[in-house]
Amino acid sequence: MPTAEDTAYRLPPGPKTPKLLNGLAFLVARNAMVSRLQRRYGDALTMEMPGFGTMVLVTRPDLVKQVYTAKADVLHGGKNPLGEILGPGSLFSMDEDRHLSERRMLLPPFHGERMRSYEAIIEEEALREMAGWRDGVEFASIESFQTITLRIILRAVFGAEGRELAELERLLPPLTTLGQRLVTIPLLRRDWGRRSPGARWKRMRAEYRRLADTLVDQHLADPDLEERIDILALMLRAQLDGGGTVDKADLADELLTLLVAGHETTASALAWSVERLRRHPEILRRLEDEARGEENALRLATVEEVLRIRPVINATGRVVMQPFELGEWLIPPGASIVTGIAPVHHDDRFHEHARRFEPDRYVGKKPDTYAWIPFGGGLRRCLGAAFAQFEIDVVLRTLLRSFELGTTSAPGERESFRGVAFAPSKGGAAVVRRRALAQAEPESAALMTALNS
Repeated sequence: MPTAEDTAYRLPPGPKTPKLLNGLAFLVARNAMVSRLQRRYGDALTMEMPGFGTMVLVTRPDLVKQVYTAKADVLHGGKNPLGEILGPGSLFSMDEDRHLSERRMLLPPFHGERMRSYEAIIEEEALREMAGWRDGVEFASIESFQTITLRIILRAVFGAEGRELAELERLLPPLTTLGQRLVTIPLLRRDWGRRSPGARWKRMRAEYRRLADTLVDQHLADPDLEERIDILALMLRAQLDGGGTVDKADLADELLTLLVAGHETTASALAWSVERLRRHPEILRRLEDEARGEENALRLATVEEVLRIRPVINATGRVVMQPFELGEWLIPPGASIVTGIAPVHHDDRFHEHARRFEPDRYVGKKPDTYAWIPFGGGLRRCLGAAFAQFEIDVVLRTLLRSFELGTTSAPGERESFRGVAFAPSKGGAAVVRRRALAQAEPESAALMTALNS
């Protein structure tokens, strides 16, 4: 690789508009903006963006592969607005050896038997929230899904219960909502006075830290710490192995990271599932038939298709640390490279009839690694990807067994950006009717009866 001094860098073509205008367009209508630019400049383009400087956007699987398979010291992912908000102990803030070490520690509970051990918690929380659904009354399903995914994380990840569970359930929704605003508009992070967003964030973050420290202390005092299955317990055991010490600040940052990564995003994916299925009654009927038994091939394929056609995260970014060959171009250090998830997912070259909702495309077939990228890829692929798909599968199964989901001929809901994730503009509007409890699994029926009594 040539040195920086004798390298003639080559950047893809792109618009010459001022970075401020580009940033405003990106905030207001990023998907429309990217589609327009892609039609004009092709699958790789360069533009100036506030906070990013020179940004190269790629929207072709072979280029995506180059980005995702680059060495950890060539492309960094730890410098980003979300990592700055979450703190230095967040996986989103780390690179190279520290990132890899943290990832290896956190990965086991999100796969295999450990992951499946959370199935009862997922179903219980889904049934608890769904017990309050009213027959025949339209509602925004995302609000219920946010409650479900939050409680699942608080129990399965934080190991919270009792008073701490209630306090975190009260605090975290407004904290994450405010955090999303601060990610989008960095100027708001400054403390401009008691009522400013930055000052409110500091107060809420301090309260969160107090609760997180309490949970850590409770775990450390638990004589059955070795038997606990929540992810905080696993993290503590990993830190204590070999006589290590517990870093409460880093633990608090990482717990908040797992919450942010798996709460709003999974709830949005569930809302999109409802939004799509209501408009495809033939698929919904087949899923209802499948849910009567133990098979889930079509349901898993449906989850993958929802994540393709309505990705809740539409881009991932890296910062170039060393001269980087990308296709026919050579990208200089300091530039950012962004992989466009939505453009790749919606391109007929990479997905036949890409704009159609066709779950059967994934029945018995795994999606292409670099053309289906809702969780990013490479060393920075979302470590909770398998858990998220498992969680969506169980929640959808619970919904289908317990309710009839009303269909509609209304136009599809538009995408609405919520600071981290894209969600349906009407929140995945749903209309349901309860099924006879006899059709549900015996355990589910008993729990639903108890929750309704």
